Amino acid sequence: MNITFQSLHFTADQKLKDYITAKIEKLQKFNELIMDAKVTMKLENSGQVKDKIVEIVIHIPGETFICVEESKTFESSADKAVDALKRQIKRHKEKKLVRKRSH
Repeated sequence: MNITFQSLHFTADQKLKDYITAKIEKLQKFNELIMDAKVTMKLENSGQVKDKIVEIVIHIPGETFICVEESKTFESSADKAVDALKRQIKRHKEKKLVRKRSH
């Protein structure tokens, strides 16, 4: 799986990229057809505290899954995004199984 990173308004360190890569690679347990993932990290300056936004786009043949999460740290934003993507991938796989059984 190919994972690309983009960081807006800051430079992401390798430790953060490795953390997010490890999380995304775990999604292959749920669908081994994941081709690539694009991770965009942004700093949102709303008031006093800068929120950290992580957007993850995952491509599976015939499908694209997108999740955007916002939190106080990039790690927790990434955790939330990966959990949401896991639910999306599972639901997609279950729908395909139901369609196969009904035919």
